[in-house]
Amino acid sequence: MIPFSFGLLLMLGLPIALVLAMTALLYIYISGNTVLYLSFPQQFFAAIENYGLLAIPLFMLVGELMNEGGITRRLVALASVFIGHIRGGLAYINILANMFLASIVGSANAQVAVMSQVMVPEMERQGYQRGFATATTCAGALLAPIIPPSMLFVIFGVLAQISIGDMFIAGIIPGVLMAAGFVIVIALLGWRYNYPPGIRLSRQQKLRNILSAIPSLLVPAVMIVGILGGLTTPTEAAALGALAATLVGKFAHKEMHFDRLGGMLMRVGINTGVVLSLVAAAGVFGWVIVFEKVPQQLASVLQGITADPFVFMLLVTVLLLVVGAVLDGIAALILLAPILLPVAIEVYDINPYHFGVVMCINLTVGLLTPPVGAALYVAARVTGAKPAEIIRPLLPFLIITILLMILLSWQPFLVTALIS
Repeated sequence: MIPFSFGLLLMLGLPIALVLAMTALLYIYISGNTVLYLSFPQQFFAAIENYGLLAIPLFMLVGELMNEGGITRRLVALASVFIGHIRGGLAYINILANMFLASIVGSANAQVAVMSQVMVPEMERQGYQRGFATATTCAGALLAPIIPPSMLFVIFGVLAQISIGDMFIAGIIPGVLMAAGFVIVIALLGWRYNYPPGIRLSRQQKLRNILSAIPSLLVPAVMIVGILGGLTTPTEAAALGALAATLVGKFAHKEMHFDRLGGMLMRVGINTGVVLSLVAAAGVFGWVIVFEKVPQQLASVLQGITADPFVFMLLVTVLLLVVGAVLDGIAALILLAPILLPVAIEVYDINPYHFGVVMCINLTVGLLTPPVGAALYVAARVTGAKPAEIIRPLLPFLIITILLMILLSWQPFLVTALIS
C-alpha cells in the first residue's frame, strides 16, 4: 500500500516533501487507525527538533560568505602553485581547488555553480573544450558531499542517531581516494588527448598566491581542527566557520560587503526551508514505515538472496544508483535510510558509518546523471554547455566513483580506520 501510494503521488509531479507527508496521511486513512492523526503533527515536528540540523543553514552560510569574501578565488590561485605548470595543469587545479572548497561548502550544487563560473572560462581560454572543462568541474564538485563538512552526512547522522563528527571523519579517506582517482583520470585523458600545458608561475607569483590564500585557509582550518580535535560539535564548528569567513572576507581580503548580507541570508533561508521540510516529512514517513514493518519485510527478502554483507552492499549500490537518477540525493537519503539502515546493522552487522558513507557517495552520483541530475543542469546553465557535451567526458569520472564504492563496500576499514 505504501509503495503504491508513494509511486502514484510521485508520478503526479508533487514535491517530494508533500509526497512523503501525504503518503503517511493516506496510510492512516486506509488503515482506519484514525487515532494516529493525533500523533502526526508530533512526529512531523519531532523530526526537526534536532540540534545537529542547525549545521545545515550554518554550512550554507559559510559557503555564501566565502564566495562574497573572495575566498574561492584565492583557493583556486593557491592550487595553481602546486600543479599548475604540468600538462593538463588547469584540470588538476580544478580538482585540487574543489578539494579545498569541499571542506567549506558541503553542497555539490552550490560548489558546481561557483566553480563553473571560476574555472570553465579560464580552461576554455587555455584551449580546453567547454564540455570537458564543465565535466571536470562537475566531477570535482562530487567531493563536496564527501569531504567534510557535508550536508548529506549531517542528515544521515541525524537519521541514524550517530555522531555527526565521527561521520565527518569517516568521509576523509574516501574523499581523498576519490580525488586521487579523478587525478588519475585526468592524467590518462591528458596523455591521450594531449592537453595544453599549464602556465608556469614565477617564484614571486607563487609566493604571492600562497600569502594571499593563508587567511582563506583559516576558514576550513577552524572547522576541521574544531571537529577532529573534539573542541566543538559540527554545529559549533559551522558557526565558527561562518564567523571566520566574515572576518577574513571583511578585514583580510576587504571584499565583504554587508549590504549584500540580506540576499545571502535569504538564499540560505530558502534552501534551509527546502531541506528541513524534507526532513520533517521524512519523519512521519519513517514512522509509517515502522508501523508497516517494511524493514523487517525487506530483511526477509534480502536474506533469501544473500547472507554476504559485501553482496548486500553491492545490491544496495545498484538500488541507490537507480533511485539517485530519479530522486534528489537528500530526498533519496531521507526516504531510504530508515528502510535500509536497520537491515544493514541488524541483519548484516554492517558499521553504520561504513554504510552511511557508501550510501552518500552513491547518491552524489545521481547529482550528475539524467533525468534529475541537478548539479549537471546547474553546470550546463552556468557555462552554456549542453548536457550531452558534458556527459561523455564525465563518464570516466563516474566510473572511477562507482569503482570506489565497490572498493569501500569490500574494505570497510577504508571508512572506519580513523574512527575505530
